[in-house]
Amino acid sequence: MSHTTPPMKDGISPSRIYLEKLNNQPESLLAFLCQKFPHISPDEWQTRFDGGDIWGDIGGEMTGGVTPLMAETPYVHGRTIYYYRTLQDEIAVPFDYHILFENDEFMVVDKPHFLAVTPSGSYVKQTLLTRLKADTGNADLSPIHRLDRETAGLILISKNVATRHQYQALFAHHAITKVYHAITKVYHAIGIVNHNLTMPMDIRLHLERGEPFYVMRVNADKSANTHTHIDILAVKGDLAKYELRPTTGKLHQLRVHLNHLGIPICHDPYYPTVRHKPKDDFTKPLQLLAKHLVFNDPITGERWEFTSRQNLDLGRACPLQHE
Repeated sequence: MSHTTPPMKDGISPSRIYLEKLNNQPESLLAFLCQKFPHISPDEWQTRFDGGDIWGDIGGEMTGGVTPLMAETPYVHGRTIYYYRTLQDEIAVPFDYHILFENDEFMVVDKPHFLAVTPSGSYVKQTLLTRLKADTGNADLSPIHRLDRETAGLILISKNVATRHQYQALFAHHAITKVYHAITKVYHAIGIVNHNLTMPMDIRLHLERGEPFYVMRVNADKSANTHTHIDILAVKGDLAKYELRPTTGKLHQLRVHLNHLGIPICHDPYYPTVRHKPKDDFTKPLQLLAKHLVFNDPITGERWEFTSRQNLDLGRACPLQHE
């Protein structure tokens, strides 16, 4: 059977490398991969070759197909090879997703805390996208918008490459309503910027990359590039549940906005300070939930309204409960 690209393997789509013209060109693909990825041992690359996990168009562009390659295959610039990302001892995430709805164009998935959406860094198999691809056999699945690993709730997944851009445009043109719930300490946290919080309120800030690089910070000297409408839903003891309606989608936007107001989200590992914990510690999930999605279908015009089955419970020291 001829393949134009390698097939998925356990839900993992292959990564692609274009073979450039190098001054010190390696003799073989094994030598090249060892040179490009020195943190992976030659024995590991040999095992991948032996297992048929390295593919390429080594037959030339006229063949229109790819095939598994051997370690001794010569390095030829201008061609393309593919490999499958793997991680040794990747920690299993003991929570699963729920598909709330799907049609030919998209699916709406209710994601648990601690499950990253796409493969990155320390997560390859233990991601929502890899699990969905493995379970459905659809290699074309792709998330339409961002949802942090620490955040639970609704995410829109495209099933059709041909129509994907129409759903992406909903977010680009702010034509989709996203509603989040969050639990924080009531009002002000000691040591954070002090504000007189009157609800409902709108917060507009300029967010940019901070230090370390994976967190965001507020730049008060620049014009706002983010906006969130905030209202309070309930108070119990020293905890409060808020409803958040962002109209922009910057990285960590809701987490930074609430932290800036002096009410950082319960169990946030980044704000107000970075606090790393072991990757196998699944206690104390971030109390942020993507609760509702509302939009008009760009193809059919039908109005869609979806609600997460999950709920943030003020009464149980911030655990996540199912309704």
